[in-house]
Amino acid sequence: MDFDLVLQGTVVLPDRILEQGYVAVRDREIAEVGLGVPPAARERHLLGKALILPGAIDAQVHSLSQKDQEDFIWSTRSAAAGGVTTIVDMPYDEGNLVCSAAAVQRKVDHAGPQARVDFALYGTIDPEEGPARIAEMVEAGVAAFKFSTFGTDPKRFPRIPPALLDACFAAIAPTGLTAGVHNEDDEAVRTYMEQVKASGITDWRAHGLSRPAITELLAMHTIFETGANTGCPSHVVHCSLGRGYDIARAYRRDGFAATVECCIHYLTLDEENDVKRLGGKAKINPPIRPRAEVERLWRKVAEGDVWLVSTDHVSWSENRKTNPDMLANASGVPGLEVMMPLFVKGAIERGIPLTWAAKLMAENPAKHFRLDHIKGALTPGKDADITVLEPRERVYDAAASGNNVVGWSPYNGIRLPWTVSATYLRGEKIAEGGKVLAEPGTGRFVRPLPRQVIAGAAA
Repeated sequence: MDFDLVLQGTVVLPDRILEQGYVAVRDREIAEVGLGVPPAARERHLLGKALILPGAIDAQVHSLSQKDQEDFIWSTRSAAAGGVTTIVDMPYDEGNLVCSAAAVQRKVDHAGPQARVDFALYGTIDPEEGPARIAEMVEAGVAAFKFSTFGTDPKRFPRIPPALLDACFAAIAPTGLTAGVHNEDDEAVRTYMEQVKASGITDWRAHGLSRPAITELLAMHTIFETGANTGCPSHVVHCSLGRGYDIARAYRRDGFAATVECCIHYLTLDEENDVKRLGGKAKINPPIRPRAEVERLWRKVAEGDVWLVSTDHVSWSENRKTNPDMLANASGVPGLEVMMPLFVKGAIERGIPLTWAAKLMAENPAKHFRLDHIKGALTPGKDADITVLEPRERVYDAAASGNNVVGWSPYNGIRLPWTVSATYLRGEKIAEGGKVLAEPGTGRFVRPLPRQVIAGAAA
């Protein structure tokens, strides 16, 4: 037989949808995508109305933010269950800021034996060292760099001031990699925070008041102008405001590489209902905004102004998310297990084509991190990373699934009309019906093609 695996159903591609389409796999790679009668294979599944999508690439995961908590053993398990076949892990690990080639290698060695899905890595800098180690981290295989205009912690999550940010962007520019930045203006946030503390407001309202829209938008101008000044592709790793996507579009119109990522929480949760109800369990930086802003972001998806959709996943232990003083809670939420079903639900409810799911969670992330030689599309020759969603309704419960290190989620109780029924990594089934089949060590470290290889291929 020609093929190892054939799946037939509704094949969702970035530019079109194939009703009664099929995907055929040979030697762990996509071999053929077609319409009509599916060919014979050693394993063949006729999946009816099920959606067949490229495996998702989550552009923003924090597996090691809290020592002895989640780690790759759990983050990649949640990923496999949720149809995410590659995670890109952030460099702000408690006890190991990923700011040197040695730190990159330490993390690869640590993650490799645990990972159930493939993983790529971000690098960053120690502000005291500046950009000196950027070249060695590129050599070590990082897929992008991450900085912050806001300092959460001087050592683990430091603020990178404007002149240093400019120097880092200038060092990254020749490599062709992207500089991703957390977009909150440090001085503005600290001023508004003091105002909120002085007002005595400590409940759910405090977080949004301490980080109003202007704190995000000021930082975005700094980030994109730094990219324009250095010729470095500049990327905002999360934006909660429609206005932010307009700013990025204006820079692109002027010829600069300026992109924005939207996290699934900004497309799902709102301040007046969810933050009010969940308190610290919905505390995220930048904050969850009002429902009107959520709908504005979906319009930005439909208009093509969103470049990536990610989770910014972090599984804080419950005691770090339940302080009645809103500002005292850790920031961030888990989401790997439900990103794809939540996006599909939101898009269908608003009449937005599901082609955006394939583009924003697979094709564009693969391009963004220069992994598109092997990842991100149901295209012959690429890794057979495939996600299947079936029209089976369920109410999400993070604890009941057994695939999360924590039993809480801001998405608990949400009714999901589509469920991830199977996930394939390089043609091997790694999850089925919510049960993760992949053993630790199944996943691999994936890295961008070196710049000269790309240049040579282009020539």
